[in-house]
Amino acid sequence: MTPRSRTRAARRTACAAALLLAVTALPTTATAATADTSHIEGQLPSGATYMMDVPADWNGTVLLFSHGYTQAGSPNPAQNASDAATKALLLAKGYALIGSSYATTGWAVTDAVPDQLATLSAFTDRFGTARRTLAWGRSYGGLVTTAIAERDADRVDGSLSLCGLVHGGVANWNNTLDPVFALKSLLAPGSDVPLTDLPDQAAATDAANALTAVVDSAQSTATGRARIALAAALHNIPVWNQPTQPRPAETDWDAQQANQYEAVKGLLKIAAFNRRQEAEVRAGGNMSWNTGVDYAKLLGKSSVRKEVTELYKKAGLSLKADLATLNRAPRISADPDAVAWMSRTSSFTGELTKPQLSVHTIGDALVPVQTESALRRAVTAAGSSGLLRQAYVDNAGHCTFSPAEQLAALHTLEDRLTTGRWHGTDPESLNSRATATDPSTPTRYVPY
Repeated sequence: MTPRSRTRAARRTACAAALLLAVTALPTTATAATADTSHIEGQLPSGATYMMDVPADWNGTVLLFSHGYTQAGSPNPAQNASDAATKALLLAKGYALIGSSYATTGWAVTDAVPDQLATLSAFTDRFGTARRTLAWGRSYGGLVTTAIAERDADRVDGSLSLCGLVHGGVANWNNTLDPVFALKSLLAPGSDVPLTDLPDQAAATDAANALTAVVDSAQSTATGRARIALAAALHNIPVWNQPTQPRPAETDWDAQQANQYEAVKGLLKIAAFNRRQEAEVRAGGNMSWNTGVDYAKLLGKSSVRKEVTELYKKAGLSLKADLATLNRAPRISADPDAVAWMSRTSSFTGELTKPQLSVHTIGDALVPVQTESALRRAVTAAGSSGLLRQAYVDNAGHCTFSPAEQLAALHTLEDRLTTGRWHGTDPESLNSRATATDPSTPTRYVPY
């Protein structure tokens, strides 16, 4: 694969590292989490820890949970559910919940997949073979889950991705490069802020702070706000992207941009530099590029292009001229070996052999909902479209699902496995099922 073959669809291979079958580095311990649940913790030979919660009235289904991205240097405990409320509901319904910490933090797919499978082996050794095994995960854990679904389908019966990076690693880092390239080119063209090939975390932090300061200054002018909106559009950052934000009116361009401005700063602080640097170290170089990209065409495909057009008009600024500036700006090339590593470990072919349900909030700024179209294209090209269904929740934020919405998705996947056909994947059916499962939390599935 070369940068010339770039596609946002990310139809590339995800490979899982070798499975660790021995699970005895340290003694496991078992304590009663409740009178009706066995809580077990242990450690794998890789150094990863694992957690298991098994109800006394286990229903025979084990849910293998893959957690999201953990920043290097942050605590890295084992996790076996998306949140406490959903965990309580699942245990009450008799599901066994298991998951590992992964042996390393950061872009840890080559550790995460074998650690998750080793945790599943440890569960089987202790409790016997499950009647049904489902992989599920959120955010980066959705990428790990999809890797398991493609490469280790013999270990699971189906998979559920929540707000996942289902476009894969190559597309993720390309999509992260575009907005910062636009910000630097249009707001700080003389700056020496590095966008790739970051030598260490200190350099990444310095770069993030420098570009954030530029964005903060630009936000005070109409010209700057229009250009920030353009950068946001290249990442498909939605105009309502946090539950705490007011949902702007359809033509309230200023309110829409104000919401995006906060998300752009979050992207700079979270993924664009520090997480990129850690991933570059694993890949052995820069794994993203924008050679050959036509930014006018890219904007034309954006979900928020109308807002950008209106803000440029309001600022008296030529959008055509700025797009030409972007297209003339010196481009960034990728390291072919780094691209190959990211493609091999973290991208997807779409070749499903077991059912997968992928769910996304429509107001996700960190992993925009448009990533789901990349998964759909890959699965369709691979001839596996009958195994995939996708559903969308009308909420702002990354992974902001209610417990009811998560259980509705799980039960829909289970029905597919039981009957051999998809039933009730439309929003009305999902909402009805969610309300029946947990009437105390929101149900917001919508067509999208």
